[in-house]
Amino acid sequence: MLLTEVVAAAEAVAATSSRLAKIAALADLLRGLAPDEIAPTIGFLTATPRQGRLGVGWRSLSALETTHADEPALQVLDADAALDRLAATDGRGSVAARRDELVELSERATPAEWDFLMRVMLGELRTGALEGVLLDAVAKAAGRDTPAVRRAAMLSGDLGATAVIALTGTADDLDEVGLVVGRPVMPMLASTAASATEAIAAVPGEASVEYKLDGARIQVHRDADEVRVYTRNLADITHRVPEIVDVVRALPAQRLILDGETLSLDEDGGPRPFQDTMARFGSETGAEVVLRPWFFDVLHVDGRDLLDEPLSTRLGVLADVAGDARMPGIVTDDPARAEEFSREALAAGHEGIMVKGVESPYAAGRRGKSWLKVKPVLTFDLVVLAVEWGSGRRAGQLSNLHLGARDPDGAFGEPGGFVMVGKTFKGLTDALLRWQTEHFPTIETHRSSYAVHVRPETVVEIAIDGVQRSTRYPGGVALRFARVKGYRPDKGLAEADTIDALRALLRA
Repeated sequence: MLLTEVVAAAEAVAATSSRLAKIAALADLLRGLAPDEIAPTIGFLTATPRQGRLGVGWRSLSALETTHADEPALQVLDADAALDRLAATDGRGSVAARRDELVELSERATPAEWDFLMRVMLGELRTGALEGVLLDAVAKAAGRDTPAVRRAAMLSGDLGATAVIALTGTADDLDEVGLVVGRPVMPMLASTAASATEAIAAVPGEASVEYKLDGARIQVHRDADEVRVYTRNLADITHRVPEIVDVVRALPAQRLILDGETLSLDEDGGPRPFQDTMARFGSETGAEVVLRPWFFDVLHVDGRDLLDEPLSTRLGVLADVAGDARMPGIVTDDPARAEEFSREALAAGHEGIMVKGVESPYAAGRRGKSWLKVKPVLTFDLVVLAVEWGSGRRAGQLSNLHLGARDPDGAFGEPGGFVMVGKTFKGLTDALLRWQTEHFPTIETHRSSYAVHVRPETVVEIAIDGVQRSTRYPGGVALRFARVKGYRPDKGLAEADTIDALRALLRA
C-alpha cells in the first residue's frame, strides 16, 4: 500500500469528531493492508513506530533542507524500512548517517507524506486515532467481536500484533492470547472526578480509596529470580531500577505480575518533586536518588490469573504478597471518610487519591467509571505570547498557545515583562479556535515559521495539575497538563499571575 493512503485516512480521522466515522475510515484502511503492512501502519497511526526510539528529534528534523517528491510513490514498507535503519544507526558517524537517511526519506516523500512522517517520528500525530478507536476499527475490519480484540490487545500488550492476529487469523487465535508472566499487559486507566464525594457516589457499593502518587506508573513481572520492570507505555526499564528489582525479589511469591507506581523520597521520607522521580526513572546509569515502589494491584500470583477477579479479591491477595510495598488505602462507602483520606494524602505531599469499585475486574486500557482519580485543580491567569498553527482537524486555525507569567521585578527578563512557562492546545472549543484565528492576527508583532507572535495583552485562565522544574524556560518552571478554561477579557495585565506564584508551587 502507498503511504499516501495512510496519510489520507489519518487526515479523514482528524477531520471528524465522530467516533463512528473515525472507526469506519480506519477500518476501510485496514482492510486494504497486506499482512506485513499491518503492524507498521498501526505504529504510524498511533505515532508509536514499532521500532521504538529512533534517535530523531525536532532539531534534527527542522534543520533538514530538502526537496520533496511531486507524486506519491512511497510504500508503507519503504517508510517502515527507513525507520528500521534509523533505529539501528548508532556509534561513531551516526549523526551524519541518520541525517543522510532522513534526507533520502524526505526526498522520496511528498510534502504531505513528510509532514505525516515527521509527526509520527516525534510522537505528535494528534489525529484522534487513539488506541481504543483503533481497536474498534480492527474489530470492524476483521469482523471480530470487539471485546475479544480488546482483551487480546490487553494481554499481548501490543496493538500491532493484535491487529495482525485479528486481520489474518481466526477467532480462536484471538481467544488463545493469554496472560504471560514476562510479557507486559496494557495498564488499566482511570477517569476523573471532581471530588472524593463525587467519586464515591459514582462507584456502586464500597470503594478502595488509595493514595494517588505524583510518580511514575510501573508494572513488574517476576518469574523466580528473573524480574522485569515496565513503564506505563510498556517499555522495559529493568536495568535502570535495580532497587525495584531487589524489592520484588524479596516478595513471598515466585511468579508475579504487579501494577503500581514509583517515586523517590527525600531525607524526611516525603515525596520528592515529580521532576526528580522522572530524572531518576529515565537515567541509564542510576543515581543517588532511590526509587521506592508501591503496588496497588496484582494480576497474577504463582500460577493464578486474577484479571477477572473482583478488586476486593485482588486486594486480599496483594496484602499477602506486597506487604509494606502495598499502596496505602482504605475501603469505604462513606463520602466523609473518603474526603478525610483525600486530605491526608494531600497533607502527605501526594497528588490526590484513586477511588476504585471493589467489585471491578482489571480492564486494561479502558477509562471507565471503575477507577476514578481525584486531585485538586489549580487555575492561573496567564498571558498569550504566541500561537501556533494547528494541524489535522485544526489545520488553518491558530491553536497551540504560548503562555507567559508576569515578571514584575524583571527577575527573568525586562521588569514588567512576561516569562514563558508552557504551551497548550487542550480545552479549546471550536468557537474558541475560530475566535483565536480571527483575533490574534490583529495584535500580531511578527511571524516565525511555526507561530504568530502577538502583543502580550490577552489574559487566559489556565487549569493545571501543578508545575515542574524546567531548563527549557527562563523562569525555571513549566506547567503540567495545562488546559484552557476560558479567556478573561475582564482582567488586565496587572491581574495576571506572576512567575513567583508558579515557582512557589515547586516543592523544596
